[in-house]
Amino acid sequence: MAEETETAPVTFESLGLIPQLVEACAKLNFRHPTEIQQASIPQALEGRDIIGLAQTGSGKTAAFALPILQRLFEAPQPMYACVMAPTRELAFQISEQFEALGSTIGVRCAVIVGGMDMMSQSIALSKKPHIVICTPGRLIDHLENTKGFNMKQLKYLVMDEADRLLDLDFGAEIEKLLKVIPRERNTFLFSATMTSKVEKLQRASLVNPVKVEVDTKYSTVSTLLQYYIFFPFKHKECYLTYLLNELAGQTCIVFTLTCASTQKLALMLRNLGFEAVCLHGQMSQPKRLGALQKFKSGGRNILIATDVASRGLDIQGVDVVINYDVPQSSKDYIHRVGRTARAGRSGKSITLVTQYDVEWYQRIEHAMNKKLDEYPLGKDKTAVLMLQERVAEATRFAHMQLKEELANAKAGGVGKRKRTGQLEDNSADKDDEESTNNRLVRKKSSKGQSSSRGRK
Repeated sequence: MAEETETAPVTFESLGLIPQLVEACAKLNFRHPTEIQQASIPQALEGRDIIGLAQTGSGKTAAFALPILQRLFEAPQPMYACVMAPTRELAFQISEQFEALGSTIGVRCAVIVGGMDMMSQSIALSKKPHIVICTPGRLIDHLENTKGFNMKQLKYLVMDEADRLLDLDFGAEIEKLLKVIPRERNTFLFSATMTSKVEKLQRASLVNPVKVEVDTKYSTVSTLLQYYIFFPFKHKECYLTYLLNELAGQTCIVFTLTCASTQKLALMLRNLGFEAVCLHGQMSQPKRLGALQKFKSGGRNILIATDVASRGLDIQGVDVVINYDVPQSSKDYIHRVGRTARAGRSGKSITLVTQYDVEWYQRIEHAMNKKLDEYPLGKDKTAVLMLQERVAEATRFAHMQLKEELANAKAGGVGKRKRTGQLEDNSADKDDEESTNNRLVRKKSSKGQSSSRGRK
């Protein structure tokens, strides 16, 4: 008789979590702990420092949030933990997760990021939150300038997406912080990839850490279908438009390399009737959060974004990721495509490759040790080029709009500020579809009038 080797499934209770947190996990529909959670939560509850390495979308936030919340419940105090994130959007997302997981124990969080009012943040800090979630630069601003604010009682320091924090040159701010927080603390480093900079930071800030690694350095989840399309550079906008037509009704994120490309594509796609919203680093923080909320809530089904949206953001139900610009490193590629096929769901990624991108694309394939499949466009590729005229016109109007906005921004002048201020605010963020469409309609009608006058 064959010996039965079945083992009981791992549960949040079996990891040692208190009933209040198990209940919170159940409310969030967390049925079973992920690999990174299984490996790190027991170690964290024992008081160990942790280096956590796992692919994006594997539940890293809950892996560090749950043990911190349990320790906080056992010994409540203000300024208990500080979580540093590389981007503002990720900081807000981490805060939402902490508040959801800590809803049954009454946890209070404060988000301290750039682009927001310092005074309102100072007031939030004066209310003594349990958890501070921040970007490093703004945290140092408050430590240096906000009276009464310090982190002398801090018990936990978390650096999420640690490699990205160091890639963005936050090293000086992190060093300043390490000098003013207690040596007797727990430190967690979490990331999808391990770099030499992170190893250096580990030696400086962790004591006898346990390394929890549940995946290889360069990997994507098995439920992700990865494709590429190769074509001449001059047809790039055409191929993007064709793809979005083919994927109509699905939720897509389109990644670009620059803010200017993001703005141009958002305008172009709106001119063609797509419901696109964009996200990039030159937008004001309220507009960035507004754009992200529109996309998350389903108000818009296409998000055009720079790599500011590639790290850590958990957006439910993203069907497709399109790399309009080939990322400059395999790390960036992994993080971008990790916005889909999350938590066991399936997803699709498509990378647009022109004659100028071949070297970058081949480096990515080499790093992942994986050949991507060619995306099936059908037998007749001429269907793509049939869109050329419409796409060219939409792109031309997008360029005209960008030029107009740049001219208004440079014009200044007291008399013009009030009249152009609203345009400048909207155009900088490229998220006012109605005003954009109205201006384009005016341009088209004025063009028609002038040509009719010419014929007369």
